[in-house]
Amino acid sequence: MNVAVCADVGSTYTKVAVVDLDDARLVGAAAAATTVGTDVLHGLDAAVAAATAGLGARDPAWYVCSSAGGGLRLAVVGYERLVTAQAGRRVGLSAGANVVHVAAGRLGAAELSALRAARPDVVLLVGGTDGGDAEVLTHNATRLARARWRVPVVLAGNVDVREELAAGLAAAGVPVTVADNVLPRIGVLAPASARSAIREVFLRHVIGGKRLSRGARFARLVRAATPDAVLTGVEVLADRLGGDLAVVDVGGATTDVYSVLTPDERATGPGREVAGSLWRARTVEGDLGMRWSAPGVVRAAVEERLLADGEQEQLTAAAAVRAAEPGFLPADAAQQAVEWRIAQLAATVALRRHARGGATGERGGRDLRDVRLVVGSGGVLRHAPAGQAVQVLTAVLADHAGGWPLPRAARPAVDVEYVLAAGGLLAAEHPQVAGELLSGHLGVG
Repeated sequence: MNVAVCADVGSTYTKVAVVDLDDARLVGAAAAATTVGTDVLHGLDAAVAAATAGLGARDPAWYVCSSAGGGLRLAVVGYERLVTAQAGRRVGLSAGANVVHVAAGRLGAAELSALRAARPDVVLLVGGTDGGDAEVLTHNATRLARARWRVPVVLAGNVDVREELAAGLAAAGVPVTVADNVLPRIGVLAPASARSAIREVFLRHVIGGKRLSRGARFARLVRAATPDAVLTGVEVLADRLGGDLAVVDVGGATTDVYSVLTPDERATGPGREVAGSLWRARTVEGDLGMRWSAPGVVRAAVEERLLADGEQEQLTAAAAVRAAEPGFLPADAAQQAVEWRIAQLAATVALRRHARGGATGERGGRDLRDVRLVVGSGGVLRHAPAGQAVQVLTAVLADHAGGWPLPRAARPAVDVEYVLAAGGLLAAEHPQVAGELLSGHLGVG
């Protein structure tokens, strides 16, 4: 049997899907606790052994993504907050990063201290359109070089000075990777080159640097940050669908929203964004999650006026328990009902923010009216009874008070088998298999 092992090493659990490459079907799956406290290979190997037991597969290819150890922490340093810095932030999110800091303008002593305090794994240094202003980008690159900066830098600014600045950074011992300008012209956002460079730096510098495993094998296995792999899977699914779609991934610490929209006249019309439109985008809500961030869900729900009378006290207490005990599992029907309610609130607030543009910085938000498919992911939805998980998504799609135009004809689906990450991992080498796997399991086509 010709199979591929697709694994996501998460912060809490390692999930494995085994795909038959000959007929694009899932033939095995398993999960194990991520063994961050010892060596992540222990949990990964255990999950792979369980998923492949009895298959008779010999030497399958491994495709691994990871968000263990906090994933990829990215800082963006740009020219002007509402233009190149915002463009850089959007590109970072699309690359699967957790954007922990955004700085704009000339780096001074205070700004450099704040950058260090954010503890990024990678710095995305941007600024100026091609042929435009180069003074701020030059100042910031020079400041990092003189500061003995050792965190890897992806330089993706004004092409006129890019090679010169890269040479200066490298001469000062700064690990630097060059990419195309993320904003070559006003209103034109070009994420592909920088996204690829961030992925390369993540694999070359970050995975090994997190000391998740004692040897070099884990670093050799990992091909992408998990959110990057998932976004690739979402893109493949959107191509199969032939229309707009959205994915809401409710995790323990964050709730991520992905959307793929069809480019139209908004990209070049008079109301276009100066920082450009990212038609394939991701946002991360760090205060919305089922465990560590559960109290944030309740606070956000109160602010958004989503709670019924008398509901706040019960949910606040339940959220505190989950934050204090990340391994908490509901013990009875009442606790399970609270679990689903928290999931519904997290998904609702996250999609509101994504659509309204609060997290992306897009003044007009993201127009999700033509979304045809909304996919739910995350353990709370994958492990729920099918009808209950769909009910959570249906409630999100009926959120008429959210201040954003709802999808007009969206169908809910749940990524029960966790194939979005697997499809994203397979997309480069096995695009046909990835497309058939995703469309078959999520009811597209």
